[in-house]
Amino acid sequence: MSYEPPTPPANLPTEIVNTLNESGPERLRDVASYAEALAEHKEREARLEESADQEEVEERPDDLPDDVPTKATITIKEINDNRYYYWQWREGEKVKSKYKAPVNPDE
Repeated sequence: MSYEPPTPPANLPTEIVNTLNESGPERLRDVASYAEALAEHKEREARLEESADQEEVEERPDDLPDDVPTKATITIKEINDNRYYYWQWREGEKVKSKYKAPVNPDE
């Protein structure tokens, strides 16, 4: 390790360089830890935004209620010998359902 202080990056604003030069070792380690975590967070957000932009926008079916997500699928449930269509989707660990219509016995 050199006895000379490190040279700051040329693109680092002077105010930040001066603040860092006036800080003690413990604060500098806290700043370094925070800066690394913040950089990772911003990179992750940028990747998520980029992947969202690249995904094709799924068309929303005309009969899909506003409170049902596009990823929902239709399932048939039988209750008391009657069959019904339900929208069904997963939210975390739970499976959510919303009534759609009775199943037409002619289908």
